[in-house]
Amino acid sequence: MIILTRKENIIYEEITDLKLEFIDGIPENIIKGRIDISEHDYHEILNNLQSKNLIIREDGKIKPQDVKDKIKVVESKREVKIEELNQLEKETIKIIKNLTENGLIPRYTLEGNLLYGKLKLDNLQMYRILLSLENKKILKKIKRKDGEYYKLLSP
Repeated sequence: MIILTRKENIIYEEITDLKLEFIDGIPENIIKGRIDISEHDYHEILNNLQSKNLIIREDGKIKPQDVKDKIKVVESKREVKIEELNQLEKETIKIIKNLTENGLIPRYTLEGNLLYGKLKLDNLQMYRILLSLENKKILKKIKRKDGEYYKLLSP
């Protein structure tokens, strides 16, 4: 699922509406002229859309990408972060379930899978997700004689 702010969605819809008129790509100034938004916000939104693989920017032109994922629109950047965290938490729980033996998973095994596995999280993202799961009483950190473990409390 791709999560966009309301402003990002407005610009993305404008781009998809114009793609038939401009086969070689939509000039950036045309989109900017149609939408009343500050220059800084405009470029920040285009960068966000590009980082989410919704558009390609080349030579001052914008081309929309084919999107197979569902797009969800929220009001603010803060809500985008919350939604993305929730998506990552769900994926993390799936990984934990696959790695769990006897209800426990070694800390380093879990962290390694989050960092270098399918999700390829950075350190900060990983610790935020693990902390969030602990705060929600889904995951518990356990210390044993042979090392540190995580226990999945409830899925």
